Amino acid sequence: MSDIAIHAENLGKQYTIGQRPAAYTTLRESISTAFSSPAKRLGAGNGTDNKFWALRDVSFDVMKGQVLGVIGRNGAGKSTLLKLLSRVTEPTEGNAVINGRVGSLLEVGTGFHPELTGRENISLNGAILGMKHTEVERKFDEIVSFAEVEQFIDTPVKRYSSGMYLRLAFAVAAHLEPEILVVDEVLAVGDAEFQRKCLGKMSDVAHQGRTVLFVSHNMSAILRLTGETIVIEKGHLAMRAPTPQAVDYYLSAGFSQEGQRTWQPDEIPADAAPFKPIAIRVRNPRGDIVDTLRSTEPVEVEVEYHLDAPITGLRVGIYLLSMRGEYIMTSFDTDCPEQYDEFSVRKAGHYISRCTIPAELLNEGRFMLAINASTFRVRRYFQDEQALTFNIDAAGAPGMHWPEPRLGPIRPRLTWNIEAV
Repeated sequence: MSDIAIHAENLGKQYTIGQRPAAYTTLRESISTAFSSPAKRLGAGNGTDNKFWALRDVSFDVMKGQVLGVIGRNGAGKSTLLKLLSRVTEPTEGNAVINGRVGSLLEVGTGFHPELTGRENISLNGAILGMKHTEVERKFDEIVSFAEVEQFIDTPVKRYSSGMYLRLAFAVAAHLEPEILVVDEVLAVGDAEFQRKCLGKMSDVAHQGRTVLFVSHNMSAILRLTGETIVIEKGHLAMRAPTPQAVDYYLSAGFSQEGQRTWQPDEIPADAAPFKPIAIRVRNPRGDIVDTLRSTEPVEVEVEYHLDAPITGLRVGIYLLSMRGEYIMTSFDTDCPEQYDEFSVRKAGHYISRCTIPAELLNEGRFMLAINASTFRVRRYFQDEQALTFNIDAAGAPGMHWPEPRLGPIRPRLTWNIEAV
């Protein structure tokens, strides 16, 4: 056990659906509750609320100095696992043995007291980690500089923006040198520059021989920072493997959120008739409906719809946009003249129009699809500007060996020749 940093055995956590989260309490309220009627305290838990297992029967070991990735779709149980290992909450069943002091960044503000200043919270976190005051002081300037909160370091953190809160929380967790660092989706918040700094610091921590558990939906970051990864699905350990194998399994199994949007009858305006949109979907090369695809593989987009009556000159198409609403491209199913001639009159019936966005075109990030059904310069039957969003992961894309974000929404693989003149 001397070389094992974390030993988890049959870990499980059960929650009650509908239970209200505990609010901040004063010391007086805590003492009052402790001496209240036992019958009243016991009765508080009696109800008809349903229970569910957020995590169950999870066992694994993490060696000292290992950087382990944790991936899975939203609600799979990843954050619950990290909260158990960080002692934020107690397991319902099983146990975990932690050998070393743990620093955690689970969500914005975890471990911070809102009434204390940034300076006081840094000292508090150091004390919680068992560090001496001189150790914290030695790291203080580096923490504040990284977080870029020098001007507000003596301001209560409850007045910080979410970005300031996160920057300081990450700086504290990464710089106070815990033997085990637990980080949950830190790259989901913050601007591109802060995310770049976080990745750089995470890389430094990983190379310092400290044990790291890293949860992220950013597969490129997982591939870059971790050597081995576990996949959590529906509260269970679905797989543990070298990171490239685990990422392939996660993406190919469609564990990312389903990439499909359907329209209910009350969402379709009456003037769309006779056009009735049914669904828009994105599929990977294996035909699975997925939310996340690699930039190195094609993206198939399909629009399903029904015509209650024939339409002359109908074109059904998509707009591809960035999440900022910037248009990247437009395409219609009758852009080809031959296709337009064949379907000059589209008869009543059930249709699916499909197109393929080529592989190695899109950069990493989130993209949005809009749908348009119209007759050119005559009538627009239906349009949804935010029909569907999907994610592109840049694993294997050109230039991934450079630890920097690539600007722009596209990332084509261009052929370069280097000639010495």
